[in-house]
Amino acid sequence: MKPKSDKKIHVLFISQHFPPEIGAAATRISELAFALRRRGHRVSVVTEFPNYPEGIIQDHHRGKLFLKEKYNDIEIVRTFVYASERGTILQRMLFYLSFMFSSIFGGLLVKDYDLVLATSPPLFVALSGYVLSVFRRRPFIFEVRDIWPESAKSLDQLRGRLFIWIAEKLERFLYHRADRIIVVTPGFIRDLLNKGIPRDKITLISNGVDVDFFKPRPAVASLAGKYGLKDKFVVSYAGNLGLAQGIETIIECADLIQDQSDIVFLLVGDGVVKKKIVAGVDGRGLNNVVFVESQPKSEISTFLSTSKVCLVPLKKTELFRITVPSKLYESMACGKPVILSVDGEARRILEQARAGIFVEPENAREMARAILTMYRHPELLAEYGRNGRRYVVDHFSREQQADLLESLLSWVSASVASEDAPGTG
Repeated sequence: MKPKSDKKIHVLFISQHFPPEIGAAATRISELAFALRRRGHRVSVVTEFPNYPEGIIQDHHRGKLFLKEKYNDIEIVRTFVYASERGTILQRMLFYLSFMFSSIFGGLLVKDYDLVLATSPPLFVALSGYVLSVFRRRPFIFEVRDIWPESAKSLDQLRGRLFIWIAEKLERFLYHRADRIIVVTPGFIRDLLNKGIPRDKITLISNGVDVDFFKPRPAVASLAGKYGLKDKFVVSYAGNLGLAQGIETIIECADLIQDQSDIVFLLVGDGVVKKKIVAGVDGRGLNNVVFVESQPKSEISTFLSTSKVCLVPLKKTELFRITVPSKLYESMACGKPVILSVDGEARRILEQARAGIFVEPENAREMARAILTMYRHPELLAEYGRNGRRYVVDHFSREQQADLLESLLSWVSASVASEDAPGTG
């Protein structure tokens, strides 16, 4: 790739999730968008009316099809979506498809963009981005944050031969139509190469973290008092309580060590399995698990600061070996030791950083042993915390990723301009 041009460009992001929604997708896209805007580029975003993770659109947005607004000097077009708890495949498909169609019309409200960047999953967001790129004859960049539909199949979120066949055909179509593909881990590169995608079409821009926001902070006494965490050894999980995370393993682990009365599990977030998880805690009669509703990004680091150890789990699925949860970076950036139950790429990062302990996914006994090891050896907490913070600052800061993205977008824009110039073929 040639060095970036100094020309300022207008980027249209298509992302189903964006603040005030929380989660990895909203955080990544918003932070990269803000970074581009600070560099002088014009940024527009087409996204849904906020409803994630509860699946509820607030009253002041309900009944609207489109809404234009400004968010931190970024142009936002919010569009209709069929919001629900997405407990069934039909509800999920209506959720995905409603945004796909509404985002195409929403994108037509944005004028004079130079290129389109659509981030997936869900895969249908990328189809919306492709349609808008064709309509305005602009380059199409496809960001792949998860290998879909494989991940949906592995979690039983997508069933039926016809649906799977259509999804796989759509995936290949979009890979081949994209002018450039962004992936977030080296494992994704290998997956795309196996599907016949040329290596020079793929750019790695990993996930990461805003290291100026997520950083070591003193524990907040008022927070500990509010949730009964004072003088406790707090083991936290902050994020989506969804199908992929294997939260049931955390509850089983809490059951195994409930006799250690000063160890408390703090679960911050909401999601499709929360009701089931809460029922499981009540059924086991556990008093060492504290639930807190979803928090805005501005509050997450406060909860992490109250923790001694952070859990980063996923279910035991082969596909997750090439996945790195964003919670890993956030916990490390806050100087917190991590107990990681994700094998593969994420384990490699943790062990290179020497920032915590890996345990087998969905193995509650191993998780319990790792927690007790850290509980009994406080010197490990400080060592793992320092190591993790240093590693993400050096390798996974959001500003570094923004530099890579800016270079890619400028290069794509300049390449298209060159092709369109008189005398070029």
